[in-house]
Amino acid sequence: MKNLCIVLLLCASAALPLHAQLRAAPAPTPAAVPAGDLAQDIAARSRDLSRLFDEIWQDKLRHEPEYATTLGDKRYDDQLTDFSPRAYNESLARGRTYIQRLSAIDTTGLQHQAQLSAELMLRSLIEDQEAARFKEWEMPVNQYEGLQLDLPQLAAHTSFDTAADYDHYIARLAKVPAAFSQIMTNLQSGLDDRRTPPQFLMQKALAETQSIAAQKPADSPFALPLKKFPASVSPEDRKRITDAVLDAIATQVLPSYQRFAKFLAVAYIPNCRTDPGISALPDGAAYYAFRIRQSTTLDKSAAEIHQIGLGEVARDQAEMLAIVHKLGSADQQSFNAALKANPKLHPASADALLATYRSYIAQMQPRLPELFGTLPKAKLEVVPMPDYMAPNQPQAFYDQGTPDGKRPGNVDVNTYHFADRSLADVEAVAYHEGIPGHHLQISIQQELTGLPAFRQQSYYTAYTEGWALYSERLGKEIGFYQDPYSDYGRLEADMWRAIRLVVDTGVHSQHWTRQQMVDYFHQYSSLDETNIQSEVDRYIAWPAQALATRWASSRFWNSATAPSQPSARASTFAPSTTSSSTPARCPSMFSKPRSTHGFSPNSPHRSQSPSRAPHASPSLQWAGLSVPHIFSGDNGGSVGLQRLLEISVLLKHGFTSLS
Repeated sequence: MKNLCIVLLLCASAALPLHAQLRAAPAPTPAAVPAGDLAQDIAARSRDLSRLFDEIWQDKLRHEPEYATTLGDKRYDDQLTDFSPRAYNESLARGRTYIQRLSAIDTTGLQHQAQLSAELMLRSLIEDQEAARFKEWEMPVNQYEGLQLDLPQLAAHTSFDTAADYDHYIARLAKVPAAFSQIMTNLQSGLDDRRTPPQFLMQKALAETQSIAAQKPADSPFALPLKKFPASVSPEDRKRITDAVLDAIATQVLPSYQRFAKFLAVAYIPNCRTDPGISALPDGAAYYAFRIRQSTTLDKSAAEIHQIGLGEVARDQAEMLAIVHKLGSADQQSFNAALKANPKLHPASADALLATYRSYIAQMQPRLPELFGTLPKAKLEVVPMPDYMAPNQPQAFYDQGTPDGKRPGNVDVNTYHFADRSLADVEAVAYHEGIPGHHLQISIQQELTGLPAFRQQSYYTAYTEGWALYSERLGKEIGFYQDPYSDYGRLEADMWRAIRLVVDTGVHSQHWTRQQMVDYFHQYSSLDETNIQSEVDRYIAWPAQALATRWASSRFWNSATAPSQPSARASTFAPSTTSSSTPARCPSMFSKPRSTHGFSPNSPHRSQSPSRAPHASPSLQWAGLSVPHIFSGDNGGSVGLQRLLEISVLLKHGFTSLS
């Protein structure tokens, strides 16, 4: 009778967003277990849960072979993802089955980490079902991501140790034509459903595609594995492999890029939307609301976030003005103009820009043991961003290494138009992308033991970006940013994140034009023009992704200074405080291969000992022990596991319209 009541309640609320249903449904009472059998019962349920986690994880690796390769798993190195609508529908069906099976496991009495893992997995599976409504597979390409960029990155992410590894790579290259055909089919479906990116963004994607299509096979990024063979590959095999790889590039890969470029130019781009905002799509407003919740974990409207952004910009402007006056300028506008015109604040060469990043990371490295009790084993390198992608990318991004440490983590620095780029914010970006930011957090996460594999590769935008921005401020706390221009650059980076709140919501919910976004950046920042142009295009391509950073970092900062100290920067977001003993509310978790500046694919990690980490509050333990409870609902409490389980009842009884 209780289950029937739950079904009726969910049927009545089926029109509500899924996250609202999670809070609306009552929690069922777990079945009683005889006391004498309790320990045995708990052990059995724990084993069942662990096996299911592994099954779901292996399912992901099997159906996303490129992702497996990125993690150093070679089992599927000869495969590419099936991008067909049939495969996507099958994935949704498997997800519903996993929800049912996960819901059937009672987590009462299990260890806290097992309960937390169950909640996080269930949250992700349910969110995948909700996202299907918006048909994201019909817009799989833009200037920031897509098959045209993902494929060449695979060459750098693949481990080549034997001749067999090269043979698998050759087999994978042979599958490129089919993959592009599937992507073109999905894009055509998007045209039919009026779901397309803006024309001007796809023009940039077209330029990327044409750039690769025009290269000679030996100069292509796909030929990178031929530059250096391991000693285990014989001279005879090297000759055979070289001929086969170059032939595959010439006959399979480059023609596929040429065909894709023609499709974009002739059939697709002329029919793409002209409005930059996502509100131009069918269900655009609902999709943006979903993306806000997915990225920030907040149940806030676009209008609320826009107003918060305006307030944050005004506050940052006052703080920056104090430094401007200290440096002898009368106002911020004249100071920003002088900053852009000062040749000492621009790199003289691409190598000089890379050297500046390396110097700040080297400066931070010996200070880490003072701050953190656990440090990553993985190495960190600063490298130039690949030329084929640099024109449309941010000033830097973090590219995670493999869990075994064989491939180090990289800070990819954009040297495109290097002379136009400012050096003032390089110190802040180095700490954000490298250490103690993304590299520290993501590498420790991958090295954790005693957790399901999916927890080692989780993706919580709010957490990772919040931690990385907090890491920028941590440099100030330990005496860095000695150069006043670099300190101004730190505040400029903060302003940058506040501006995001205004322009992202402006374009996607208030019908701002792209030029309005650019003008707002010019009005309130000294960010270089190259960076501004790529940033506004990023916000247009990835609705709401950039909203998470600012408010999440304030939670880290406030928790690190409370309760014994007042916060140095009390946040207007005022996130709720909840007990660290309760599972948190987090968005979808699985990571992508790389993390841009302002975009990161992984979740938080192990907490540090309070005696070793004065800036790591016990209430903000990293995900190895606990997820921080900034992820709460409107009522200030986290969404409990039993509330999530209710959705499985809806799915079990055939209410699958969300997919």
